[in-house]
Formats: sequence, structure tokens, C-alpha cells
Amino acid sequence: MRALTISSTGSLDCVEFRTDIAAPVLTGPGQVRVRIQAAPLNHLDLWTVRGLPGMSIAPGWIIGADGMGFVADVSDDVTTVRPGDRVVINSGISCRQCEYCLAGEHPLCVKFRVLGEHLAGAFAEEIVVPATNVRAIPVSVSWNDAAAFGLAAMTAWRMLVTRAKVQAGDEVLIWGIGGGVAQAALLIAKARGARVWVTSGSDAKLERARAMGADELINHTGIDVGREVRARTGKRGVNVVVDSVGAATWEQSLGALGRAGRLVTCGGTSGPALQTDVRRLFWNQWTIMGSTMGSDAEFDAVVRELVEGRLSLPVDSTYPLERGREAMQHLQSGAQFGKVVLEVAR
Repeated sequence: MRALTISSTGSLDCVEFRTDIAAPVLTGPGQVRVRIQAAPLNHLDLWTVRGLPGMSIAPGWIIGADGMGFVADVSDDVTTVRPGDRVVINSGISCRQCEYCLAGEHPLCVKFRVLGEHLAGAFAEEIVVPATNVRAIPVSVSWNDAAAFGLAAMTAWRMLVTRAKVQAGDEVLIWGIGGGVAQAALLIAKARGARVWVTSGSDAKLERARAMGADELINHTGIDVGREVRARTGKRGVNVVVDSVGAATWEQSLGALGRAGRLVTCGGTSGPALQTDVRRLFWNQWTIMGSTMGSDAEFDAVVRELVEGRLSLPVDSTYPLERGREAMQHLQSGAQFGKVVLEVAR
């Protein structure tokens, strides 16, 4: 089958489109084989290509953490979906047996794995995943909306709703509004009645964010965002900061955070090492939270939002699967506004 692969880690030069990859087959109970129609790129895919701690790949490793398509086949015991169903895929695979899974906290699973990183990914014509990781969607949802949606929306939902508990009246600051998680966070925060601040190094992206509902725009080029937020709020700061950038923005994020504020992070694209003045942490009684992907309940929640037309993410561009490396170069450049999607089915 056709697939986007790597045989070693490093730069995007390692990414190779191949047509000779063996198609997956059902190997046990509780599985579904999905014929992928479209798959969105995530920054996780860039990190996978570069190489992640503890990551081990074999030559011809299929990358891609996210996808949607049609059910091609199911194990005999699967009753939740059937061949022909259109489905979206939850990229996080959990054991379903540990104490965290039994408590409904699937992203904390002691054996948690992610498609494309720990298991064969979705940038291929077919993939086999547990039936618990797919949800059927109606034909009323366009393939573009379905493709752009999965990992980004679920990650943002857990960050904003489950972890930070954003509510009406909150002031929420979101870094880097060009990306899918940030845009999903903007839409979710607005739907919950928050007032939303967004940053970007591009005035054009900021204006597009305004059209999506952003209330305050900050071009973060050459300024201290924390000081700017405090200047605009009479030194009060914001209630919630959504930061997936890490080292480059951390101090500014804390500078923007008001008393009893909540900072939630799902990544560190600029670097993982952070410095925090613990005196400011306890004096201001901040809550700093990590967040990763989502649980079954959170996946159900965002699928419901998608199906009912309340959560649709912008699509920046689409590329055929064979131009996957070019698509990843576009994502890596930071020029995109919205999701970059690979068209897999021919």
C-alpha cells in the first residue's frame, strides 16, 4: 500500500513516500481496519521525524498521529461500528485495564501509546486500531472538517474544559493562534463564555483570529507579552494561559497570569527546560497543569461538537499523500493558519 514513512530519524529529508508497504490485517478481537481518506498533520509528526526519547522505529515506519476514513473490516466481536461507516480516530491507545483507564483517565494509562510514534501511523491507505478508538460520523460532516478535527480538538478540549475549567467571564490567553490546537482552544473558550486573547507574529493571522471571535490581539514580535497583558488589564492579568511553546514563552506566560491563575500546557515546541521563581508561584497561588490528548469521554464530547456543527477548525491547505514531505515542510515553516491535511484516498 501507499504510505508516508521514515527509516531513520533526523530532518524532514528522512521522510519517504513509498508504495510497497504491507497492508495491515486484523490480528485479534476488538479491532477495526480503517481505509484512511484524509489525515491532518500535527506538530507531533515533526517531533516524531526528529526523534523522541525512547522512540524505536523499524525501516519503513509509517508516521502520522491522526486520520479519518471508512471502516473496511472489523473483528467478529465488534458491534460499535461496521464496514462502510465513516469514522474519526482517537490517536491515543490505552490498555483499558490499569487503574487510570478504569477511572476513565485514558491519557494517563501506564502503557499509553500514540499512533505514528509508538505504533504504525495514519499516513497510509489503511490502519488497524482498537474499536474503542474510533467514532462513527454522519455524511453531513465534510471530510475536510473531519480530517482537521481529531487530535487538535480533543487536546484543546481536555486543556480548556477538563484541566483549566474555563468558564464564563474568564480571560484566556492563547499563544500562537496559527495552529490547530490554539484555534480549537479559541473556539472552545468562546463557546464557554470566556474573553479570549491571542498572540501571533503575523498581523494577518491575528485578523483572521479576530474573525473567529478573538477579543484581544497581540503581535508578540519583539515585545514582552506578559507586560503587554498587564498594561491592558490594569496589572490584573488573565485567568488562564494556554502555552504549548515552552522555553521561549514561559516567563511571559507567567507574567500575564493573574492571581489564582491557571496555566495549562500540552507541549514545548521551543524547548523543554523551564525556569520558574517559586516565590511568585506560591505568592500568586497559581495552578500549573500539564495536559495530553484526551479520554474516551473527552473524545465523545468533541465528536458531538463536530457532528452538531459547533466545532469546525480552519483548513490551511491540502496535499496528496505523495507530497507529504512538502506538506510537513509547510507546517514546519509556521506559515500555515489552520490544519494542513493530507489527501490519502485516490
